[in-house]
Amino acid sequence: MSFTQAVFEALESLNGNKMRSGLTVLGIVIGVAAVIAMLAVGNGAQASITGSISSIGTNLLFVFSGPPPNGPPGPGDQRSGNNERPLTLADAAAIADPFAAPSVESAAPAIQGNGTITFAGENSTTTISGVTPAYSLVRNLELAEGEFINEEHMNGVMSVVVLGPETAEAIFGHADGVVGETIRIEGQPFRVIGVLVAKGGGAFGSEDNAAYIPFSTAQARLIKRASRDEIDVLFVQATSAESVPLAVDEISNILRQRHRTPIGVDDFTIFTQQDFLSTFATITGVLTIFLGGIAGISLLVGGIGIMNIMLVSVTERTREIGLRKALGARKRDILLQFLTESSLLSLIGGIIGIMFGWLIAFVVGQVAAATGNNFTPIVGTDAILLSTSFSAIIGLFFGIYPASRAANLEPVEALRYE
Repeated sequence: MSFTQAVFEALESLNGNKMRSGLTVLGIVIGVAAVIAMLAVGNGAQASITGSISSIGTNLLFVFSGPPPNGPPGPGDQRSGNNERPLTLADAAAIADPFAAPSVESAAPAIQGNGTITFAGENSTTTISGVTPAYSLVRNLELAEGEFINEEHMNGVMSVVVLGPETAEAIFGHADGVVGETIRIEGQPFRVIGVLVAKGGGAFGSEDNAAYIPFSTAQARLIKRASRDEIDVLFVQATSAESVPLAVDEISNILRQRHRTPIGVDDFTIFTQQDFLSTFATITGVLTIFLGGIAGISLLVGGIGIMNIMLVSVTERTREIGLRKALGARKRDILLQFLTESSLLSLIGGIIGIMFGWLIAFVVGQVAAATGNNFTPIVGTDAILLSTSFSAIIGLFFGIYPASRAANLEPVEALRYE
């Protein structure tokens, strides 16, 4: 029996039991659709997260006080019993020096804390950041209206604030036309001078739900630190993405000299955007595999359904098999016939499942867009090939036993079967 003939006979056999064949195919359809939809959601989540991180620049570095995680205990590490030496404004100024760190474009120190913002009876708890004018450049912030904090605001210790769009929406009910309004932060009046363009979440939470005030004002009125020069984090912009490794070395050398730390023992930590991208890519990659694995169970259930139906088919067609063998059909002909039927069931289910999986991913994307979320499921070629290949393998694997059982029937016993 040729393969083409086996295909036509398989189609004829499946067509003779439309309802049963349709229900069997349904299991594979659900499995393939689930795999494609889950992988699309995982890929979309990964693209959304990495896109949000990359949107603020691939040449951004974050410098914190304290040794790197899992690093050796040093003089500034609490594990050694000594106090950490914090980052200071003087450290930021030294790093921003183009002669000391030629790979650094600019540096923006910041201190941060949480605070309650109120306006006309409405209140919202958000992140309050004391920043310098360089902050908007380093973090690639865009203003929807108004202006950002400038040197005049810094020198005058002025009570002005720039709001993220979510914060403005929470207290005003809208994010436009709020410049000039006076709000209260922890009971103190601040005049709104600008509102940022929505950007979504970043490596340190959402910049849309935040409020920015002059660094000098934060130091004097809202965010107290042990030392007036102490900062929480230093945002550094390298001259280019390619110069990030050089910038890391230059910053490290400057801080080691200023803090006088022993060789190999740092009391600071530097993160790059690539570090965050790698971490989030690992997390979302594991999540995608997990979701795909859960959906793959549906394919196994569909495969078991194929085996059950094929076993029923072998039982029903015992006399037919005996007659074929009595007329000269070989064992491999019978094996090929039943394997072709199971493979066709799986293949048809796989094709329909691909279409349904793409439709589910499309609907999820539309729902996300309608709710204002920057999330688009991505149906990749790898997901289609994986699910289709897996469904074909499932069809072959679960069809082997029924096909082998049919091929091993004795013609005389099969002809006598009632």
